[in-house]
Amino acid sequence: MKQLNWADFDACVQVLTERYSGRSLNGVFGIPRGGLCLAVGLSHALGLPLLMEPDNHCLIVDDVFETGRTLQGLRLQWPQATYAVWISKSPPQWWDAAEVTLSSEWLLFPWENAAKAIADESHYRQSRLDS
Repeated sequence: MKQLNWADFDACVQVLTERYSGRSLNGVFGIPRGGLCLAVGLSHALGLPLLMEPDNHCLIVDDVFETGRTLQGLRLQWPQATYAVWISKSPPQWWDAAEVTLSSEWLLFPWENAAKAIADESHYRQSRLDS
């Protein structure tokens, strides 16, 4: 398990702020749960409102792009929105990432409970075996 910290989070916000500063976006939407912290950080850094609902003119963010299921579903509804994640586990195509890794290592984000993350990893890996 790779443990990320708040300094890593700050670096991610800085990278994405540099990429999206000056772009014509009307706000930032964070995918619950993992994307909420990143959305708040980017909302402050970019001076954009935190949105309660996504739309085609906003930045939609999440903590990790693992299988793509979450972002793909949103992209079907809001195809013209801009998408970004902290960490992508595959090379970005239509989404952006502050960091890309090809590792399948489980990530522990600074806002997560370590014991719960271990249980989540086990459940996630088992669900992939069952499908």
